Amino acid sequence: MKYLLGTFSQGWNARRSRRGHVFQGRYKSIPVSAATESPYYFRIAADYIHLNPARAKLAGGKRGSLSSYKWSSLPDYARGKGPDWLVTDRLLGAFELSKDGRGRRAYVAWLEKRAANDGGKVDEAAMKALKRGWYLGEPTFADKLLAMVVRKSPGKRGRDAVERFHDEAEAERLAVRALATLALPPDRKGLAKIRKGDGNKVLVAALLRERTSVGNGWLAKRLEMGHPGSVSRLVGEFRKDTKRMKELGKLERMLKSDT
Repeated sequence: MKYLLGTFSQGWNARRSRRGHVFQGRYKSIPVSAATESPYYFRIAADYIHLNPARAKLAGGKRGSLSSYKWSSLPDYARGKGPDWLVTDRLLGAFELSKDGRGRRAYVAWLEKRAANDGGKVDEAAMKALKRGWYLGEPTFADKLLAMVVRKSPGKRGRDAVERFHDEAEAERLAVRALATLALPPDRKGLAKIRKGDGNKVLVAALLRERTSVGNGWLAKRLEMGHPGSVSRLVGEFRKDTKRMKELGKLERMLKSDT
């Protein structure tokens, strides 16, 4: 995925004399609770995925049915037949639908109606749940994950390690998108060839400091900006410059329009 989002994108743009995004950035990857006794979060994830084509204006309503969009598992739900790895019963059970043709048809019809009437919009509470952290589920689900991941580092230290890893993953996703928007190399090797205090590097560093909790050490290494103290100084000067802060606002709006 790193090669696809980075090196491939550079080659694609070079061959076509273009700039900017080829892909929007790394996909979001978090554990989702699929507990049968509490299927709410599993339903959120299913809604979000199956209604993606409608939100992207690729299918649904006047653009054709969701179940005709081939890059989705929904056509398999409509047909009642798909690859061996697709387990439809679990999702139908989460929505309390019968695990037969009637249940499948009801599920597809419900999604088609949402795609046609509100463009596949997912309700605000569900979107907040999707974006809020490193897992999707009840707090007890987080405790279960932490117990699995940090057996050798119990307590607060283990939780901090997992949450720090998530923060850095979020920063990496945002960095890839911002670098592409500013026509900067996505990888450290390419960034190392650009001056450490380059204005666009500082702009990306300021963005990541505003939107994530990563430290100056992570920024210095990821953006090839030298010593962490230099990053702190450059970002501090950036924040005092009204004109540069307007550039930050413009970059944030550009990134928001891509989502």
